[in-house]
Amino acid sequence: MPIIKILPHAEYCPDGAQIEAPSGTSICEALLDHHINIEHACELSCACTTCHVVVRQGLASLGEMDEAEEDLLDRAWGLEPNSRLSCQAILSNQDVTIEIPKYTINHAKEGH
Repeated sequence: MPIIKILPHAEYCPDGAQIEAPSGTSICEALLDHHINIEHACELSCACTTCHVVVRQGLASLGEMDEAEEDLLDRAWGLEPNSRLSCQAILSNQDVTIEIPKYTINHAKEGH
């Protein structure tokens, strides 16, 4: 199983973390399964940007980005060339390192 290394984030993962998840799982699902409660206002349907992550290592191993994800990412806070929506970034068999941006476009958090 691939390992997701999460860089420290003051709110969601203050000390950083390393988690394992099966290939074919989205990064967002893996984070939520391991109690790293990243925002996901659209319930993983690729309709918002609240689950935006920056892939620091392993970007090429993730499933290909489709047009809907590309269009939504244009609205993400802190967009970088290696940004992905974690609900759409599907793990293969390689490890990845991600950073959760400090902010999202949400003005109010969902009660997940």
